[in-house]
Amino acid sequence: MKKLDPPYPYAYFEGKVTKLEKAKIPITVKAFQYGQAIFAGIKGYYEPVSQTVNVFRLQDHYNRMLDAVKIIPFKWNMSYAEFKKIITNLTKKNQVKTNCYYRPNVYSADPTIVPTFTRANDQMSIYMQPLGEYLDTSKGIKVMVSSWLRTPDNSISVKAKVTGLYVNSSLAKYEATNNGYDDAILMNPDGSVCEGSGANIFMVKNKVLYTPPLEANNLAGITRRSILHLAQNELGFETQERKFDRSQLYASDELFFTGTAAQVSWIKSVDQRLIGNGKLGPMTRKIKDLFFNIVQGRDQKYASWLTPIRVSK
Repeated sequence: MKKLDPPYPYAYFEGKVTKLEKAKIPITVKAFQYGQAIFAGIKGYYEPVSQTVNVFRLQDHYNRMLDAVKIIPFKWNMSYAEFKKIITNLTKKNQVKTNCYYRPNVYSADPTIVPTFTRANDQMSIYMQPLGEYLDTSKGIKVMVSSWLRTPDNSISVKAKVTGLYVNSSLAKYEATNNGYDDAILMNPDGSVCEGSGANIFMVKNKVLYTPPLEANNLAGITRRSILHLAQNELGFETQERKFDRSQLYASDELFFTGTAAQVSWIKSVDQRLIGNGKLGPMTRKIKDLFFNIVQGRDQKYASWLTPIRVSK
């Protein structure tokens, strides 16, 4: 993983844009004590000629946050128009001149010690981070199958991006990087493949594109959904959402991660076993090239997937 730049200087906190260092919560709040928060990860792609940040599928991220606060009972009913306005104003205030990442959080600011959802003082914050490539998409990454299993949805929702849940991902990522790998693949308790530490996974075998179904404890990824649509409707690939196991990973022709931060990151090896010939596969290459054409604003057919924010004065 590449070293990340520090966050931008301004954040949205307690209903207004403020200096990031002033956006602080007390140690007593339930967001800190019990991980009572949900978040989104949203990517913006900077276009230097027009000095515009193209935010990828902003309304889809907003809609998924609405779903999350139904699953994890937070009191948050901000309209999309208001949410978009905050994102727009924050982008301009930070004078963004590079690809970036938005991190909205809806969290419990209630200070009572009882571990229940009071909804008495739920808040939203947003900060921004310069972000090029979280994983290096120019070369294949080395991953391992983690010894940590993915937390099942009937223990804690995996569809709501709950902050506390990501300790599971942190343990898997820590294990992988400490053992010389770039990332980890988590398995389900039933022995099926779930996803990466922070990304969905796709597999190619005999020219068929597979990804685990949403019933397999994985995140309902917006990039995942986008890739399935493009593979089916633009590239004409056969796609299947079905479970597969560890042995099928090793025997696959191509593997790649997808996600807001991961984008389309191809996997060179799993547990030191080369995937295919150890090079970027032809189907992955076509998907990757099409995806980057879209997010960088070069494919007008999918212009509706982008929310442009002009940052020049």
